[in-house]
Amino acid sequence: MTTKIHPSAVISPKAQIDVDVEIGPFCIVYDNVKIGKGTKLHSHVVVDGHTTIGNDNKIFPFVSLGSIPQDLKYKGEESKLIIGNNNSIREYTTMNPGTEGGGLITKIGDNCLFMMSCHVAHDCTIGNNVIMANNATLAGHVTIEEFAIIGGLAAVHQWVRIGAHAMIGGMSAVEKDVIPYGLIMGERASLAGLNIVGLKRRNFNRDEINALREAYEKLFENKKAAKSFEERVDEIKQEFNSFEGVQHLVTFLKEETSRSFCMPKI
Repeated sequence: MTTKIHPSAVISPKAQIDVDVEIGPFCIVYDNVKIGKGTKLHSHVVVDGHTTIGNDNKIFPFVSLGSIPQDLKYKGEESKLIIGNNNSIREYTTMNPGTEGGGLITKIGDNCLFMMSCHVAHDCTIGNNVIMANNATLAGHVTIEEFAIIGGLAAVHQWVRIGAHAMIGGMSAVEKDVIPYGLIMGERASLAGLNIVGLKRRNFNRDEINALREAYEKLFENKKAAKSFEERVDEIKQEFNSFEGVQHLVTFLKEETSRSFCMPKI
């Protein structure tokens, strides 16, 4: 295995480039960058800052990784962008490192797809197998759990959490936390049910899906419920204690957050 670097690429001698990396025409790689084996930078890619890219990533033309955060509070502190393995990062996507206010790290998992012109801001944490469609954007400090899908032109407000297997419809403005398995849509995003299609595609069994349906109905569709939302969460925790999906939902709802939750329209 050999590393292939195009003669027009500008690579710092301090950068750490693993074996079997391919760096195409007019790419620029700065001092503190690490690139894992099998990763390919197609052309015109800029990798700056303390950026670590794992193995077997495909990074397409005009992507910018690791440039300083777009945050006026950033004062030059050393921060990192860490990208996992086997991700596809398409044209014009931008990803910024962290800031002191968010732990100094932006982290991307494995097997993700970032379509054209996505933006991942400072201090975001993205799990494995996440898809962001064209022009989807994340503000700072956003957390996205595994297998979530962010539709095209959707925008996610800072500090929002998006749960595992959630689906965000295209052109949605997401200002509140999104429950795991939730289906979100609307100019001002609201909860429109469960992402049943996504659950089936991820091989959730029928009993697990039915349990999630029942838990969802008890939480969000019982308009005459005398109990508070918190009491209903505790109730489904006990009632569905043998269902992993429902327990993950409960854990998400009980975590401390600066946001409220996306709820169904009344």
